[in-house]
Amino acid sequence: MSTIYDVAKIANVSPKTVSRVLNNDAPVGEATRLKVQAAIDTLGYVPSTAARAMRSNKSGLIGVITGAISHNATAGPTGLPDLFIVQGIQAVIQASSKTLLIADTGDDSQRVAHLIRTFQEHRVEGIIYVADYHQQVSLPVQSKDMAIVLANCFDSQQTPAVIPDDEWGQYHLVKQILSLGHRRIAYLSLDKSMVATDLRTKGYYRALQEANIAVDDALIVCADTLEQVDNKVLLERAVDHLLSLSYPPTVLCCGNDKMALKLYGILRSRGVRIPEDISVAGYDNYLAITESLYPSLTTVDLAYREIGMEAAKLLLKQIDTKQYQSLATPSYVASPVVWRHSVQPQSS
Repeated sequence: MSTIYDVAKIANVSPKTVSRVLNNDAPVGEATRLKVQAAIDTLGYVPSTAARAMRSNKSGLIGVITGAISHNATAGPTGLPDLFIVQGIQAVIQASSKTLLIADTGDDSQRVAHLIRTFQEHRVEGIIYVADYHQQVSLPVQSKDMAIVLANCFDSQQTPAVIPDDEWGQYHLVKQILSLGHRRIAYLSLDKSMVATDLRTKGYYRALQEANIAVDDALIVCADTLEQVDNKVLLERAVDHLLSLSYPPTVLCCGNDKMALKLYGILRSRGVRIPEDISVAGYDNYLAITESLYPSLTTVDLAYREIGMEAAKLLLKQIDTKQYQSLATPSYVASPVVWRHSVQPQSS
């Protein structure tokens, strides 16, 4: 393998001059530069980025730790949230002329410490940890002089984080539904242990309270669980409960679009028309579901790509300013309502 000394010998210059040409950190005459470049081309010389990084303390590398590859290997139409986040990160990092290194956890949280250490050994300038859903995480202790950002998650150490504003999204969805004259709005939630469920329930409550509508707990039903059970059975029971109420809901808000997809089938099997008999709304805006359903699904857009972009921008800012301090609160990314045809105004 050729070295900088081989290049210097062929170009008939000093190794220091070759270094100046490679790093472009000192003036070199054009004729000399051309001789050095010709020698590099002749030898096929490739500079050692590792050595350069040790000298400058800038590797130009950004590490991303995610499970997007392993746990999305068999993903269907439910969407690829963490993969969309990584795409947003890539768009910003590429524009910065830095290089993204992606390491997959293999669905094993125990590997995170090893991956952080490996990235540090490769002298990455910063690390972004990506979660597949909004949650609290606990990362191994990392170097305090390296930038790190959490995407779609947060921790108790106030590590800089970018998360979706779940409360804001549910609040605005329910508020817009109320503006169409609906007063009986049901909420079919995800697992109660999830961070998003608590926040979205608060958003649901706030919208009703602002409209001076009393909250009816009979309209709030958990229809999904993280446990290994048949969630379709839970959803069917929830639907039967809601439709049997003395004053049944006119709108069913689902915890995610995957739930709404199942709900369409359940309602139609019971002869209930959407939206003529009952309106349906989802959450996430997985286009493979929302735009393929008939009628197309009104939902809230969980802006995963924007989360990734904001996380990357925050990381680059830390790197540029060399300020890696914790933030008092995470950065929130708004989740706008996407209005389609599954919700119609309530007739008086």
